Order: sequence, then C-alpha cells, then structure tokens
Amino acid sequence: MNYRDLKSIIEGLLFLAGEEGLSVKQLAEVTEQRQDIITDALLDMKSSFEREERGLQIVQLAGTYQLATLPEHAPFFERLAYSPSRSSLSQAALETLSIIAYRQPITRIEVEEIRGVKSERAIHTLVNKDLIQEVGRAEAIGRPILYGTTAAFLDYFGLGSLEELPELTEFESTEQLEEETQLLFQKLEEQQLTFDDVNED
Repeated sequence: MNYRDLKSIIEGLLFLAGEEGLSVKQLAEVTEQRQDIITDALLDMKSSFEREERGLQIVQLAGTYQLATLPEHAPFFERLAYSPSRSSLSQAALETLSIIAYRQPITRIEVEEIRGVKSERAIHTLVNKDLIQEVGRAEAIGRPILYGTTAAFLDYFGLGSLEELPELTEFESTEQLEEETQLLFQKLEEQQLTFDDVNED
C-alpha cells in the first residue's frame, strides 16, 4: 500500500480503538508494515493534524497512540454533554448502561460483544454524564479499561443501592444474550420513566 493509504488506515484504526489506543507493534501487525514505517507515519500524522489545526490530535500515552480532542475545546464539549436537549439518554446509551450496571466491572469490548455494535460513543456519553466511571484495568492484552456505575447512576434512577436493580432472569445460553440485553434496556427504561414521573409530581 502507498504511504497516503497507510496513514488513512492508521487514522481509522485509532478511531476504532478509542481511548484504549494502539501500540506501534499492534498497528504494524494489522497493516503488515514495519514498525519504523508506522512510527514515521504517526509522527507525520501528528504534525499534519497540528499544522492543519484539526479538531483532533494524536497523543501517545502509556506506550499506545490514540486520537484525542484538544484541551482548549473542553468548554464546548461540556456544553454538549450538559445541554438540556441531551438530558435524556438515547436507547444506545441506556442499553449500554444497563449492561454495565448488571455486568460490572466490564470492558468496552465485552459490552460490544453483547450488543453486537460499537459502543464507544455511548460509553463516552455515560462517562460525561457521570453515570459510569473507570474502575480498573482488566488482566488481558492491552489492559483494557473496566467500567462500573457511579453514585450518580443510583441518583439518576432513584436507587438506594445496586441491590435495588430489577432482578434478571438467568439465561442458559450465549445465543440469548441479545434477548437479555433488550430485557436489561426495558427494565432500566421503565425504572427511569417511573423515576421521572415521581419527580414531576
């Protein structure tokens, strides 16, 4: 592949990896390129992002590279996160939250395996709303982040503790994970609607 295509692929890979990032070795293995070529491409991309004053930057943290927003734009991200028009949770966010609530601690990859779709945006939304937080790192390759719910999550749904979450029916096979996910979503949605009704009264 040519150099331009390689940089485009790397950008896409970093986007998909999210906050977990990717190491030079991982990028080299996926793209089947030498590590020194990957390093040069990353440095070139980093300079290009800065020169073009893009809204994203490439940062290196703990041996991995990842796409990140600019610190000076933080006030605008906060406005978006706490905008009244975004006060309610989307179905994707609520579904993701229900999985984390019942399966915590859990990684983003595990959430995505259950949902069958990417969940990075939903997780970012939940973190921004202080409904979930990083609770540790999994003992796996890349040490992925483990997520769990917060005290704000309990307040949001009017719960005194996690023990007050609706009880779940135990499913016997992994084929029923999609059905379980939908059940979790429905139960938390009902809980949220009930809580909202009480607050309105």
